Amino acid sequence: MTALETELRQAGVEEAFVEPLELYAELVLQENRRFNLTGAKNAAELAAHLLDSLTVAPFVAPPYVDVGSGAGFPAIPVLISTGVQTTLIESNSKKARFLETAARRLGLRATVIPERAESAGRREDLRDRFASGTARAVASAPAAAELLLPFIAPGGLAILQQGRLEAAERQALEDAVLVLGGRFEGERIVEGERRLVLVRKEAPTPIRFPRRTGIPQKRPLCST
Repeated sequence: MTALETELRQAGVEEAFVEPLELYAELVLQENRRFNLTGAKNAAELAAHLLDSLTVAPFVAPPYVDVGSGAGFPAIPVLISTGVQTTLIESNSKKARFLETAARRLGLRATVIPERAESAGRREDLRDRFASGTARAVASAPAAAELLLPFIAPGGLAILQQGRLEAAERQALEDAVLVLGGRFEGERIVEGERRLVLVRKEAPTPIRFPRRTGIPQKRPLCST
């Protein structure tokens, strides 16, 4: 039994998901030797990312979108564990190609969009279309909300994976989601400072959002 397999089983991961998660981790480590796909350099470090990703799964409904997918966290583990129809938004061409290869090798139903979220979020075929979506450590909470909310259909749920939220950032987030057509629904502490911030989409996002490339990160909504 490998160290990764042991960690997954000890964490209570269902038996049916252990092997595909191991294969995915192997693909990540192989690709990481060619270019900087993720900061995780070994199986033990990847285990933490896999388990953190799986905390999102209970909140996901199809169709599901992940913004800033990078190496595939949380989207690939979520897809392995739920089988939901998944769209991954990743602007880095090398990472996007890796995501396509990983999905094919794992036999997963995934569509990879190699675009910035700011432009993809304005596409008619993607805007206000998804029942759920995630953004994991892509930006500050208000910026992540601006990048993700345009994809979510009214009634759907946006899940922001964040670390510690200071009072000012939390207030900016609560104000920003109102501007974006959402409502702050709550948060779930995962481990330590890690948390899932839940935002319910209540109305279509105003057409002026997301703002042009780079602006959501440089000037987060409602931040002082």
